[in-house]
Amino acid sequence: LEIMEGNRHGKTSVLMLPWLAHGHVSPFFELAKSLRRRNFHIYFCSTSVIINSIQSNLTRDLSSDIELVELKLPTSSDLPPYRHTTAGLPPHLMFSLKRAFDSAAATFSIILHNLNPDLVIYDFLQPWAPTVARSSHIPAVMFQPTGALMAAMVKYELEYPSSDLSSIFPDIRLTEYEIKQVKNLFRSSVNDARDEERIKECNERSCGMILVKSFREIEGKYIDFLSILLRKKVVPVGPLVQEPENDVVSRRRFEKWLNKKQDSSCLLVSFGSEFYLSKEDMEEIAYGLELSHVDFIWVVRFPVAGGGERKKNVEEELPKGFIERVRERGMVVEGWVPQAQILKHRTTGGFLSHCGWSSVMESIKFGVPIIAAPMQLDQPLNARLVEWLDVGVVIERDNGRLRRQEVARVVKEVMVEKMGERVRKKVKEFAEMLKKKGDEEMDMVVEELVKLCKSNKEDNLESHWCRPAIDSHFCEPR
Repeated sequence: LEIMEGNRHGKTSVLMLPWLAHGHVSPFFELAKSLRRRNFHIYFCSTSVIINSIQSNLTRDLSSDIELVELKLPTSSDLPPYRHTTAGLPPHLMFSLKRAFDSAAATFSIILHNLNPDLVIYDFLQPWAPTVARSSHIPAVMFQPTGALMAAMVKYELEYPSSDLSSIFPDIRLTEYEIKQVKNLFRSSVNDARDEERIKECNERSCGMILVKSFREIEGKYIDFLSILLRKKVVPVGPLVQEPENDVVSRRRFEKWLNKKQDSSCLLVSFGSEFYLSKEDMEEIAYGLELSHVDFIWVVRFPVAGGGERKKNVEEELPKGFIERVRERGMVVEGWVPQAQILKHRTTGGFLSHCGWSSVMESIKFGVPIIAAPMQLDQPLNARLVEWLDVGVVIERDNGRLRRQEVARVVKEVMVEKMGERVRKKVKEFAEMLKKKGDEEMDMVVEELVKLCKSNKEDNLESHWCRPAIDSHFCEPR
């Protein structure tokens, strides 16, 4: 890759370094696209497998302002280059991937020295990134590609581990099962650094502010609470929803099926690109869909087979005869679908989702109510926020297990029944609001980042690591 140094044609240059998961890479890339429209030049730094996956989205127009820069990670027999991503990664190799990512700090330092950007924007699991930036006299800001509620809850739990999480925001109705999930979220350790310590250090080393993927109309009080906890300015960047891809072949396939259906009658069922349902959950969802009698498109995914394992077969994993029984009203698709395109279609009236934050943002933007079936990570918190906002309904678990009757009940409530009208109406109100307000959050983001870079140049980082972004807390003096 040809690396060009520093400021490009008078533009503010930013190096972006996301964690190696699709749910992080995608928001970072959308942020990059938004910034390049506002006189920024972006160096997008990641592993070769991730760079290759986003290369097709880098049009000629984008490539003039977004340069892809490879971050080389050490390889091993267990962790060849194609596994330098969480996509399809066997769970037991997650520690190895984090260890490899940590060891890329020296390579990252060389990249920074060669590029000399005005600013680094980094993710929440690599505290070495702002440290390396600081050694090169470059300010660094953390971008949290989750919601503010999630970030605030995690920060509060890390600061006050014996606290009652359910009492912080009583409106967010967490079950005991979900509280336990949140409390156990970041207890793992790699290279003698617990994930909770990484998050703390990433927060502390961010220069005067934190960026979050959200907007005030849905998370205003959580944004303010997070700012108090961190004693830093928390700047929402908006929903950062990717525009529907112009994949003509895929679009036509699904549009042909959807066009035969009535308005708002179809359900999209998808659990994200990197989560795989257990056979038990898959079976309960299948029977729940069958009992609901609604039309649906269900995206199923299985881990990448390896080590001599046989690839899973869709029909074998689903209940016997299921595909044949629902053939007239259900489409089961393995792998990938143009999710935004389907959500935007007039006949889509519901989204049965794991409540990954990007999926929540997409559903709200396109005015589609959510049937929430959270599985892990931030998803239970996101689902309860969806419930509190009245833009969806949570499928309640029975001792941690999904039940087909509950799946069918919630699907019918949200999609068909009169009691679901409030949810259908509310999510459309949010969609209309987002359409009217446009990109106003991004204007504030640009103002803050430009101010930071300008302050850094004037100071040359001699007296302070960063100048204040708000009165209450700043980066620590050197």
